[in-house]
Amino acid sequence: MVWAALLFAGVALFIAAYGNSFATGIYLDQASARGAATLRLATAALRGHLNRYEALPQLIADHADIKMLVENPHDERLRDWANDYLKEVNALLESSDIYVMMPNGDTIVASNHDGPASFVGENFNYRPYFQEAMAGGPGRFFALGTTSLKRGYYFSAPILVEGGIRGVVVFKVDIDAIEKSWTASDHEIIVTDPEGIIFMSGRAEWRYAALQPLTPDRLARTAASRRYAIATLRELPVERGAFGDRHELMTISGAGQAKEYLALAESMPEAGWTVTVLLDTASAHAQALTSVAAVLLLMGLAALALAVLVQRRARLRERMDMQRQSQQQLEHRVEERTAELADANRQLAEEVAERRATEARLRKTQADLLQAGKLAALGQMSAALSHEFNQPLSAVKAYADNAAILIESNRTEEARDNVSRISGLIDRMASISRHLRNFARKPNQKLGPVLVTDVIADALEIVGWRLKAADATVTVDIDPQNLTVHAGSVRLQQVLVNLISNAVDATEGGCERTIEIVGRGTGRKVSIAVRDRGPGVPDAIRQRIFDPFFTTRGVGKGLGLGLSISYNIIKDFGGDLHVNDRTGSGAEFLIELRAAEMPALEVAE
Repeated sequence: MVWAALLFAGVALFIAAYGNSFATGIYLDQASARGAATLRLATAALRGHLNRYEALPQLIADHADIKMLVENPHDERLRDWANDYLKEVNALLESSDIYVMMPNGDTIVASNHDGPASFVGENFNYRPYFQEAMAGGPGRFFALGTTSLKRGYYFSAPILVEGGIRGVVVFKVDIDAIEKSWTASDHEIIVTDPEGIIFMSGRAEWRYAALQPLTPDRLARTAASRRYAIATLRELPVERGAFGDRHELMTISGAGQAKEYLALAESMPEAGWTVTVLLDTASAHAQALTSVAAVLLLMGLAALALAVLVQRRARLRERMDMQRQSQQQLEHRVEERTAELADANRQLAEEVAERRATEARLRKTQADLLQAGKLAALGQMSAALSHEFNQPLSAVKAYADNAAILIESNRTEEARDNVSRISGLIDRMASISRHLRNFARKPNQKLGPVLVTDVIADALEIVGWRLKAADATVTVDIDPQNLTVHAGSVRLQQVLVNLISNAVDATEGGCERTIEIVGRGTGRKVSIAVRDRGPGVPDAIRQRIFDPFFTTRGVGKGLGLGLSISYNIIKDFGGDLHVNDRTGSGAEFLIELRAAEMPALEVAE
């Protein structure tokens, strides 16, 4: 046992000596991976934010009225229009400022023309973005505004008129929103310019501080472009280091303490920026120490466990036998449970199949009831339709006999008038026949855009005999006339025929036999109301009026299926049908359907 103790002590000394460095490297690798992901996201966010506005200056510069403005800079009407136009575009695009400069650098119009820090009248010819645009290309520059004292990224484009540069359009983009999103992070993100000066950071005290010495050359280049206006530049107390050859470390002093960071940087050459993510290494060092202590503790526990293991070897064998038996019992229970679940799944599948079959039978029964209702309605209409057809046929016979006599008398003009009347009567009979044929046929299940006025017209053709027999009048008010719903035309026609027929029954025997059909479009919904001047629907039966086989008519005057079928048809369309009682003014049946757009070529149901 002495040699085992010596071996344990030697291993512990080795882990204590070299384990901390090894563990620190591992945790720094992990922190580096997280920081790299954060760096990619931050860079992508900056690029995405800037790319939104990159092409916009050229679009404004190509505007005909902007070109006319730089040709006539003293035209007050053009300047007023341009100021309002730039202000509107600036608000729409959520940029900081938009302004137009003349070739000498004077600003003539700006989106902030009516603000306290207006750019109008200011000269910015010292800015690189102006100089690049005047050279004929797009310009990009980041700076602290000399007038507004707000940071922003500038995009510029030349205004070309007949091949010459007559002015410059500039967009200023605010970056404060992106910077604010960095303040609540568990790391620090900074953005530096080509001179190493920090101009974006979640920590306000680091802004306008340099990570590199502020040499006279750097200060001179910064002053030439007035990049930071009146801001005071200073050097940030930084000591650079490294962990091996894998990680760059940066120690920043401030407020009486120094903090070490793991630094990861990525350049944005298109903007001239360098984005750096700083991750506090304190957690990595703490995790490394904890890991070494844990390893040593685990080694001690392992040695103790080994000693215990030697003493309990016999009991371990017994325990393994018990575990083997328990495992066999568990497998047996799993097999039994699996069989039970298989039986349950089979029963569930049978119930699902039975329910689907029942649903199919229900849909078929509903369709058969719908067709039966149509045929019953056709049967009720037969007597009146016989009268509707006999009258035109008698007139056709009379006009034909008269035409023959007139032709024999060489009165061709009068005979032609009789033939024209015969043709009109035949067209009327064909129209009635066509509506009846469409009404009687079974519709398919295809839904599509349906013009409300056409369906109402077809329904009124079908129930015209009922209206005439009951001496009832119908008023139709559809607004707008091109109101279109998502439905099936034949089934919607059946619903309207049923509701109009019920309204005719409700007004029979009354003084006011007027039926109103009102259609309105409200947003993405369309409502069609059928109103009568009858006694209305009492509260006692309103909840049951759409139930199958429920009717208020006498025995033999209806099956009580019309409203139930109509209700289910509207539900199939994804709409709703309900009844409202207009106290003292009759009843209102209201259909609500989804609005649709009529295609160029309407396909019938």
